[in-house]
Amino acid sequence: MQLDYPSYLEPLNSEQRRAVLHTGKPLLILAGAGSGKTRVITTKIAWLIREQGMDPRSILAVTFTNKAAKEMIQRARQIEERAGDAMLRTFHSFGAWFLRRNGSIAGLDSGFVIYDDDDVVSLLSSIMENTSRPDIRFYANSISRAKDYFLGPDDPGLGIINHHKKFRDIYKRYEERLAQIGNVDFGDLIKKPVEILRSHPEVTQRFRDRFSVIMVDEYQDANVAQFHLLKELCGPSTYVCVVGDDDQSIYRFRGAEVKNILEFPDRFSGADIIRLEQNYRSTSSILKAASSVVDKNKGRLGKTLFAEKGDGSNPELVSLFNQDEEASFCADKIENSVKKKETTWSDWAILYRTNAQSSVFETLFSRRRIPYNVVGSLEFYKREEIKDALALLSFLVNQRDEVAFRRAVNKPARGIGIVTVHKIIETSITSGENLLEISRKLKLSQKARTGLNEFIKLIEDGQALLDGQIIHQTESKKQKLKSGKGLSVCVDMLINNSGLAKHYKMQDEISGNSKIDNLQQLLNNVKDYPNTREGLLEFLENINLDRTLAEEQKDAKEAVTLITLHNTKGLEFKRVIMTGLEQGTFPREDKKGSELEEERRLFYVGATRAMDELYLTTCKQRFMWGRYENRTPSLFLLEVDKSVLKGKLDGGSRQAAFPMGRQFPKSFNPFNLANNELEERSGWRVGQRIFHDNHGYGAVTEIKDSDDGPLVRVRFENGHDKRFLSEFQGRAYEKIGDDY
Repeated sequence: MQLDYPSYLEPLNSEQRRAVLHTGKPLLILAGAGSGKTRVITTKIAWLIREQGMDPRSILAVTFTNKAAKEMIQRARQIEERAGDAMLRTFHSFGAWFLRRNGSIAGLDSGFVIYDDDDVVSLLSSIMENTSRPDIRFYANSISRAKDYFLGPDDPGLGIINHHKKFRDIYKRYEERLAQIGNVDFGDLIKKPVEILRSHPEVTQRFRDRFSVIMVDEYQDANVAQFHLLKELCGPSTYVCVVGDDDQSIYRFRGAEVKNILEFPDRFSGADIIRLEQNYRSTSSILKAASSVVDKNKGRLGKTLFAEKGDGSNPELVSLFNQDEEASFCADKIENSVKKKETTWSDWAILYRTNAQSSVFETLFSRRRIPYNVVGSLEFYKREEIKDALALLSFLVNQRDEVAFRRAVNKPARGIGIVTVHKIIETSITSGENLLEISRKLKLSQKARTGLNEFIKLIEDGQALLDGQIIHQTESKKQKLKSGKGLSVCVDMLINNSGLAKHYKMQDEISGNSKIDNLQQLLNNVKDYPNTREGLLEFLENINLDRTLAEEQKDAKEAVTLITLHNTKGLEFKRVIMTGLEQGTFPREDKKGSELEEERRLFYVGATRAMDELYLTTCKQRFMWGRYENRTPSLFLLEVDKSVLKGKLDGGSRQAAFPMGRQFPKSFNPFNLANNELEERSGWRVGQRIFHDNHGYGAVTEIKDSDDGPLVRVRFENGHDKRFLSEFQGRAYEKIGDDY
């Protein structure tokens, strides 16, 4: 008998509809690539409100980017306007919302500022005096990872994150200083709500009463701490529904834990699983090629995708001599299709495993005037002049913000030295008064007092503006920035009266870096926020929570996309060229077990970005460690279903197609440097091959002693030389083989 469904359910296929109509038990929607998961989750929110009479305010839906959350709200409201009253946020945005209302329980003021990675490094610098910045970043990363895994300074399992003896002490001192300042970092936005919920049952019950439905999008990207938050929010009567794809879990390096989705049926008793296997993006041959590789993984729940679009053309395997020929192939293929008007530039994407691989494409495309956009360049909110302006804004709302104070108080120079800044901060820590109060009354030299009074007036004027008072800028400092409306009035005043506008205008005249244009763009970005303290807090929160904002600043003109495989998640292109499919490049040589399974998932994600055509390129030689080295085809090319692959490896095997390069004895030293006892102390050897996510492949060229321990020098294939202290930074440089 044909059931009479509401009209908005008619476009759904049978499994999508079953997922929307599901109630009662916990639900895992296992959504394959391109299977319409966003349509399902937004339709389900609308259906719960319209057909089940659910109060929209009792629905909490979380995802991982503000962009995704906004899209979910918009699409749900198209079906049911009241869906706009549901809480749809990112995990971190929800954590910030929670702490602004309940943080006082843990001694946290509602006006806290969220520290980003650079802020954390700055704070650690004040704790770890006389320590190099790379080493401080190493410990900052360890603290971030520890919080992802819900580990505190005294947790017995902390050694898994960082085994150095002093890490516990550094972590503990960092937490104490952060508490004194009254700010939080990203990890705290998840960790602290869990701690409050666990220690205050009345708060837990209040939230369980508030949210009777909890939905999680992209659940495969959740980390351990986020899982704990979900568990604390879910009571016996909470309906929990998560949507994700175990085959697209590729962010382990960010703390994502694939076990969260694999073990969902065990962790949420009696859970149902509904598989969305109908793909609306790619052709059948592309799906079969991608699935045949990821099917080799043992750690997966399993599903079989089928294409709405039909078979299409088979993915094409292209064997090339080296990366120069690879770049030429890509350029020719793209250029010819655009000239024939089969595609536009933006229909194409070139995918690679590491950022270092983009260089040859950039060089050739520039010479041939092929427009391109490299995804992953310096983000807008990490540029120097923007960070300076944000420091002023952060201090405006929290006068205990030590990191913002250090950055803003003497930039541009006001005659306030490091000793003075340190004295103010130390006095604040000892007395418990905020930094502005101490700055007003501390006895200082006349030069420092004059500069500090100027800074104090700047902050007081900013506070007055946020309180609705009118502040006039002095003509001598005013630059040609257009403030527009809203919060830009306050930001404009701060940038001009602080002297930052004049400071960077002078730099622009010398270097042409357009820093003033960037500051103008900042004013454009804040104009839609109210010119109030609440508006400023909302703006600071949004830019720190949404890492995708930087991409929205990029030029939207027609261009080929150059992008790493990790950055392709959630994107789609009509035609995709996946490059560098050789052992040691993709997958990397050091990947085994669960790490190799994640590399397979990365292949699957890359291949399923293609809508109509997919090309897989592999090179017989690649320029590595300052010379050309023979390469062997990627394991993944052997695992692809050959029935859907156009082209084949020469001779049908890796060995026949690509003879192995010369095997050098362990004693071979390409840099003619003598081995010594430093190798034993450092744990590295001259000639040791390494890999770094940012720089690509390289080799150890020198090991020498320093006051801080063995210093290791690495030469990368891109020609760059880098040095690191073996005790601290070595974990960022992965050993991938013996000596040459």
